Amino acid sequence: MNTVSPRTAVIAGASSGIGLALARLLASRGYRLVLLARRRELLEQIAEELPVEVVIKVMDVGDANAPEAFSELLDQQSAVDQIYLSAGTGHLNPSLDWALEEETFRVNALGFAGMAAAAYRYFERQGRGHLVGITSIAALLGSPEAPAYNASKACASRYLDGLRMRARAAKLPVYVTDILPGFVDTAMMKAEKPFWVASPEKAAAQIVSAVDRKKGRAYVSRRWGVVALILRLLMK
Repeated sequence: MNTVSPRTAVIAGASSGIGLALARLLASRGYRLVLLARRRELLEQIAEELPVEVVIKVMDVGDANAPEAFSELLDQQSAVDQIYLSAGTGHLNPSLDWALEEETFRVNALGFAGMAAAAYRYFERQGRGHLVGITSIAALLGSPEAPAYNASKACASRYLDGLRMRARAAKLPVYVTDILPGFVDTAMMKAEKPFWVASPEKAAAQIVSAVDRKKGRAYVSRRWGVVALILRLLMK
């Protein structure tokens, strides 16, 4: 009797917020999960909660060795269908404290790009796959109070663009989706007066919907796409 192996999804930043909501949603779809985060105890709790096979790995995206460790982890899997990069950091930093700025660039730009490159190389070798990067609506313009956050998210978004172009040029069935959330009710939300706030569960549902449709870019919630269009017109 032939059995079909479950699809496998890897989620970096799976211990809270959007990453955790994605893990729960994909588990409800029967995915085998590989979950990465900095806090082992939270990963262990999540693994016990979910009704599917779960592999956990403690990893800090901001660590210089993370991309190499990530590559090794991916190579240990029999196959991976989707990789979600949801880890990130950010600070309101009107004083431009360089320690905070540097940390933001190290995690959101260098760390993100290293993980994305490792994911893409894996899919390139495998001959298929779907890379999903969680960036931000903040990637569309600068910020006087959080300049490193917005700039680092812009870097991540453009990096995903480049990987998508690379896959198309190679005519590979490797898909790259850039998710640009607005305000989502997580610990990362630092705005004093946020609006159009989505729950992590709503964000995860819209992200998975965009992945199902193999979209190159998607806004969460979708109304932020209107804001993005207005910003592009104003910047012309």
